[in-house]
Amino acid sequence: MKTKVVKVIILALVLMVALCVSSCSRKEESKTQTAQAGFTPRLDASTQGKVTIVGHYSNFEALEAEFNLFNKYYPNVELNYTYLDNYNGIIVTALSSAEAPDIFFTYPWMVYQEKYASIYDTAVDLADPALGIDLSCIRSSLIYTDENGKVPTVPVYTTTYGMMVNETIFEKEGIAVPKTYSELVSACEKLKKAGYENPIMAYNRGNFLLFPLYFPYFCAQIQGNQSALSDLNAMNQGAGKYMRSSLELAADFMSRGFVNLEDCNKLENDYNAVIMRFFQGDVPMMLASGNTVSGTEKRESQSEAFTANPFRYSFQPVPSTEQGGYFLNSISLGFAINGNSANLEMAKEFMRFLVNADELNRMAKAKRMVTPCNEMALDDIYAAFGQLDASHVINQSELGLDDAPDQQVRKAGWQVSNGNMTVDEAVSAFGTLK
Repeated sequence: MKTKVVKVIILALVLMVALCVSSCSRKEESKTQTAQAGFTPRLDASTQGKVTIVGHYSNFEALEAEFNLFNKYYPNVELNYTYLDNYNGIIVTALSSAEAPDIFFTYPWMVYQEKYASIYDTAVDLADPALGIDLSCIRSSLIYTDENGKVPTVPVYTTTYGMMVNETIFEKEGIAVPKTYSELVSACEKLKKAGYENPIMAYNRGNFLLFPLYFPYFCAQIQGNQSALSDLNAMNQGAGKYMRSSLELAADFMSRGFVNLEDCNKLENDYNAVIMRFFQGDVPMMLASGNTVSGTEKRESQSEAFTANPFRYSFQPVPSTEQGGYFLNSISLGFAINGNSANLEMAKEFMRFLVNADELNRMAKAKRMVTPCNEMALDDIYAAFGQLDASHVINQSELGLDDAPDQQVRKAGWQVSNGNMTVDEAVSAFGTLK
């Protein structure tokens, strides 16, 4: 009898332990799922509302995918994205209109222009603890804080500059993808001899052309040089001397005859036209920005040439030195909440949902852009940038170069690249370049 009682007690204890372990396991699993989700709703799930986001992307599938995920938490909330033509010209007015948007695009250059001051004044402070937005997932160097300590916008996408490389051509011709400046020159020479009329191309309007070659190199020259930055930002006479080495690089490359300006001038824009020309399959290298790269995957099926003869391609740093190229990372696009929003609480809730590593990385991957997160989950097409030495990674937001001298360097590079000015002339004209 005692044996039976003991057995029953032991069995009961085993069952209790098993239930406890199972319960603890479920709790831990629940915690893991919550942590992975990275978002805990603050409002009732049945809350009804509407959130409108406006911007200058003609379509934004990556954002619409986020709308669907957000609706799993708030099924009765209507979310819309609206494209605004002439965005830069009307956003100030739109934010104070009767149908003002709840969330809107911001660009880093807007901070420097007085006419956009009101949009930052209107924007909600995203660093306000009451909002519960965890900004720690974003690289601190990318977060803009105004003089009052307010964070009016957060980066959603960042970009860089480089060259789209037709790897199939390089493999066919037995040429290694260049990693140094001398290798770049050598590769272009070999490709020329192999019959490629345009070994390298680029969009030649809006002072771009050789921008991915000389500008990251210029930034590397002035990084941490407070004397140079002070002179450049003050637009001091003689500050053009800091451009010299980068302009000499551009002049040297153009003197070799690898770039056909006439053919580059035919490219109507630095997005669709550049991508579709590259997909013709006869251009080994095409200088571009990450913003251009973001449109490549979608256009593969739109290109008859690429569909008929697909090829492997990647986005690589332009090797401007014998130590390689640079990963010049800059903000491409930010989001801000309109403080005058009629749907303010839900707009805050959506931003709180969006600003975490899972969602931002998901959006970056979907759009083929560079994520602003600390954990940089780069798309495979950007793999070469992830292999660069840390000394060749530059955060433009940390550089300290103001917009006015930045524009002068861009204009100087374009003038020299097009043969309109000598290096000496461009250096002397710093501050007056148009």
